[in-house]
Amino acid sequence: MHRVVPDLATSQLEASRRFYADVLGLVEVMDQGWIVTLADPAGGGQISLMTHDATAPVVPGLSVEVDDVDGAYAEALAAGGEIVHPLTDEPWGVRRFFVRDPAGHVVNILAHR
Repeated sequence: MHRVVPDLATSQLEASRRFYADVLGLVEVMDQGWIVTLADPAGGGQISLMTHDATAPVVPGLSVEVDDVDGAYAEALAAGGEIVHPLTDEPWGVRRFFVRDPAGHVVNILAHR
């Protein structure tokens, strides 16, 4: 696993971005219009703010970047996980899928291509 990033749903993207910048000193590292990722300049962590997901039916609760997304997908299927968004090569350079954990949380599991 490379990183775990909380994904926060928001209907007020600009206000949320300003809040996390002002309160925690986070800086923008990605902006795709519907998702903005903010990071600690010292490398301490990241959060993503999302108005919706561009290709999936829900905003996930967190994103987990892994080395082998195909292997993680096979493990999720073998474990009986509910696939919420199928394994997909996205136009922004990631391969990912969403799975629901036993508590109902949706997890975005991805790898950069």
